[in-house]
Amino acid sequence: MADPSSYRPKPGQIPDSPGVYRFRDDHRRVIYVGKAKSLRPRLSSYFQDLANLHPRTRTMVTTAASVEWTVVSTEVEALQLEYSWIKEYDPRFNVKYRDDKSYPYLAVTLNEEFPRVQVMRGAKKKGVRYFGPYGHAWAIRETVDLMLRVFPVRTCSAGVFKNAERTGRPCLLGYIGKCSAPCVGRVTPDEHRELAEEFCDFMAGRTGAYIRRLERRMTDAAEEMEYERAGRLRDDIGALRRAMEKSAVVLADATDADLIAVAEDELEAAVQIFHVRGGRVRGQRGWVTDKVEEVDTAGLVEDALQQLYGEESGDSVPKEVLVPALPEDQVATDALSQWLSERRGSQVSLRVPQRGDKKDLMATVGRNAQQSLVLHKTKRASDLTTRSRALEEIAQALGLDSVPLRIECFDISHLQGDDVVASMVVFEDGLARKSEYRRFQIKGFEGQDDVRSMHEVIGRRFKRYLAEKERTGEWTEENEGSTAPGDNGDNGDDAADDTTGQIPAAPGENGHADHLGPSSLKEDDGRPKRFAYPPQLVVVDGGQPQVAAAKRAMDELGIDDVAVCGLAKRLEEVWLPNDDDPVVLPRSSEGLYLLQRVRDEAHRFAITYQRAKRAKRIRSSPLDDVPGLGETRKQALIKHFGSVKKLRQATIEQICEVPGLGRKTAESVAVALAGTAPAAPAVNTATGEIMEDDGGSTHD
Repeated sequence: MADPSSYRPKPGQIPDSPGVYRFRDDHRRVIYVGKAKSLRPRLSSYFQDLANLHPRTRTMVTTAASVEWTVVSTEVEALQLEYSWIKEYDPRFNVKYRDDKSYPYLAVTLNEEFPRVQVMRGAKKKGVRYFGPYGHAWAIRETVDLMLRVFPVRTCSAGVFKNAERTGRPCLLGYIGKCSAPCVGRVTPDEHRELAEEFCDFMAGRTGAYIRRLERRMTDAAEEMEYERAGRLRDDIGALRRAMEKSAVVLADATDADLIAVAEDELEAAVQIFHVRGGRVRGQRGWVTDKVEEVDTAGLVEDALQQLYGEESGDSVPKEVLVPALPEDQVATDALSQWLSERRGSQVSLRVPQRGDKKDLMATVGRNAQQSLVLHKTKRASDLTTRSRALEEIAQALGLDSVPLRIECFDISHLQGDDVVASMVVFEDGLARKSEYRRFQIKGFEGQDDVRSMHEVIGRRFKRYLAEKERTGEWTEENEGSTAPGDNGDNGDDAADDTTGQIPAAPGENGHADHLGPSSLKEDDGRPKRFAYPPQLVVVDGGQPQVAAAKRAMDELGIDDVAVCGLAKRLEEVWLPNDDDPVVLPRSSEGLYLLQRVRDEAHRFAITYQRAKRAKRIRSSPLDDVPGLGETRKQALIKHFGSVKKLRQATIEQICEVPGLGRKTAESVAVALAGTAPAAPAVNTATGEIMEDDGGSTHD
């Protein structure tokens, strides 16, 4: 546990101006990001008597080893920089509003020639119109089913659509009138897009005018004695009204607003959001978070606004945001309003409702937040206790000095010696941390040898750790007798090890000049690095041989402060290095259950990767070996000729006709295909029909 006074900035070093600050741990990882309208008093407040600090603030400052700051011009700049750093560094002590599911949205793909209505989850895509979020996917499907009667927009996948185009026959929805069948030319692309835009207008809340227009058309049809058309319009109106009834009318028709409520206690807070569009509640979502500082309701609201709208723009940010509290400082409130307005592109009203229907609805949202917090505490209390007990049991059984807050588990997977891979999974505080999972290809040898594979993987993992220590200046003279990072022919650079996404942009690319505190190392940006942080416990899937191999790899690198154990599947025995007898944990032990979960997760992750590699190898194509031929041009070749078989029969001149292919590449393609024997024809076992190679298996 660090003493905060050891890294406290000297008097006069901290500027008295707006800015954003970062606390780092002894591995240079950013663990907390905050902002202040005046950095000096805010940062000084962290270095008071520990007994006066909030419990989690106390944990944060004793975990940290340094603090640095960046000066900005305005509070809006501070708000933007704080949000971008929280997204970039993912600090463990910052407020994070999490829930256990990805909320479904009703999406209309206006970026396609023939827009499609579908259920979507996850990150939002450009050119797609979203409505929601909804609590359940079935609620979206029920609504869409009712509305397709009036707005027969395409709902089929790309494969079904192309198949209908090829055969000239629409799907069942086209026959029963719930799709306008653009796939077979019943409507033009412009007519279908107009249908999709009317669908979007109705979902956006412009319902009254559209229903009145349908009612007039129904009356006109009845007067002209076109009773079938009038009856159809009557049924359409009924379907739309049933769809509207699924969303409760709570406010005036023109109201587009998000209502945010917070329920909190000393350590945790629950946030609930109601999305009101066109006066109706179109969606609801909620999160529960740990409180790190002595933050008030206004501070929690500010964090919620950042995470709710930080990635949104345009109409996704409503005209009005109603909250239970705002910062007492009017400048901070104005900064929040300005930030929201910039996200939307027009003025956003941010306020606390004082009277009327909006205040009543806010009370309802507040009750939902309170209930969510109660349910969360009921559900998590036993879980927190269980995880703590499990970690204590593991520490006691293995003779560790402290509980293993970070556990890494390794597993080897192969199929009869082919496609040998390994996995590394990470559990922190007894919970899976999937963003730090890693996977490996075995490079040092070929064939099946689990013990040798385990030695290679453990060595590569900890070489990367030592390389990070050396890069950040943590490598000391005590380590000089150990094997240096990169020895034994492995430079620690595993292209196949990282399963995360792209590394975020480096600091300074956001246009802000950095004025950092004295403890800053500018070559280290503080982002989570691959293999940068050591575990307290390494678990290997296997018995005594695998444990010995892992221990030997760590000894060769001079790693002596990380415990190692193995969990053998047959009798669920725990093996320790240099022990002839295993440690047997009781079958009802929470510690054994946690080790089993860690081991099973490593096995799942390894076998998933191994199967993916095997499938990729099976789906390989002769075109994969043509130098300079990328995926785009491979697909262009297959699309032009229809199959690898027909491409193999083509002349060089015919191959040159494909857009983007020169004669040299065409010659390489012809040589590659001439040197590979055609695969045996596939046979449909149900019909006995010989299936021609269509080239569909030539790419991932």
